[in-house]
Amino acid sequence: MHFCLVDTVLERAPGRIVTLKQVTAGEEYLQDHFPTFPILPGVMMVEALVQASRLLAEQEGLGRRLVLGSARGIKYGAMVRPGEALRVEAAVHGEPGSDGTVEFKASGTVIGPGGAATGKTAVSGRISLRPARLGEA
Repeated sequence: MHFCLVDTVLERAPGRIVTLKQVTAGEEYLQDHFPTFPILPGVMMVEALVQASRLLAEQEGLGRRLVLGSARGIKYGAMVRPGEALRVEAAVHGEPGSDGTVEFKASGTVIGPGGAATGKTAVSGRISLRPARLGEA
């Protein structure tokens, strides 16, 4: 199953990208998380950071076919509910490693219904992406 957690790219600048994920009641993973109080799961928030970072890496020519290498210092704050959006900002952090690993600082904030910024951070942390190792056992 594939989840696209970038609906729109809002901004592109050297070393930085801002994306948006609209959370709707129709999202498949919300049916179980939680049936009477649906919220965007934390792992999906981290995946949104990863997907935004991957788009930034491609934009910067830092590699294609990058996969999650590590997620460090992940902190959760506000919940994201259906009708709200997760605004993700990712920035390259430092130079790529000799093995092609790229580090990013990323955070996701809650955008309320109608596009009003709430100022609430839903998730933040450091993400590293590394080249996929195809054909390894």
